[in-house]
Amino acid sequence: MWRSVWLNRQLIARLARRDIVARYRGSLGGLLWTVATPVIMLAVYTFVFSVVFQARWGSEELSQGRAQFALVLFAGLLVHGLLAETLNAAPALVTAHANYVKKVVFPLETLPVIQLCVALFQCLAGVAVLLAAQWLLGGGVPATAPLLPLVLLPLALLTLGLAWFVAALGVYVRDVGQVTQVFTTVLLFASPVFFPLSAIPERFRGLMQLNPLAFLITQAREVLVWGRLPDFWGLLACSAGALGVAWLGYAWFQATRKGFADVL
Repeated sequence: MWRSVWLNRQLIARLARRDIVARYRGSLGGLLWTVATPVIMLAVYTFVFSVVFQARWGSEELSQGRAQFALVLFAGLLVHGLLAETLNAAPALVTAHANYVKKVVFPLETLPVIQLCVALFQCLAGVAVLLAAQWLLGGGVPATAPLLPLVLLPLALLTLGLAWFVAALGVYVRDVGQVTQVFTTVLLFASPVFFPLSAIPERFRGLMQLNPLAFLITQAREVLVWGRLPDFWGLLACSAGALGVAWLGYAWFQATRKGFADVL
């Protein structure tokens, strides 16, 4: 798995850059939309949950200003968005590049990696917006912010494993695209994006913690918002589990790719 990614690293970087540029080619805003889109969605979510619904985070360390609520909310949206963007695109990755399957020798296993890189670019742009907002609000940039890669590593491995699995399955079952859209939407509200884990009744909290995004969202907030050190042992265990998911996803993709040309 790692050998394939390493040997094709230049191809991955070149195609990821092409996809990022192509996404905004011809638009007046260009790459500005990379920042504008999350800011606009953040404003909408913040207005709905903190103004209309009068939502409160329920944390003693967070005053109930709408701007501070937005920062906590945004950190959760960034983690979920990285996984959701990659998974929603995964079912069509192979079918949209049928010529790579039938006419040329191409490392198909790099397609999910390229999509992950594009989503990671979007995520890091959002992180820059979050840190800039904290600085503008007078809170400063937390000293623990450079530890964010420790949180993104297991998230990237988990996302990549699921993307390999879904990309291969999407060749044979075209309904997978609709399923992933529903799944990522449900996951948005089944993860502590709009609420803290402490707001969940005790009898359901253990079930919520089975969701790996719950832990990763919490750790992202620790380093980006609260300025505290993450749970290093928890991240190590999460990374080990995510690595297993990545390996299984890659093995599934390689085992099923033999039939891609026949189906397409």
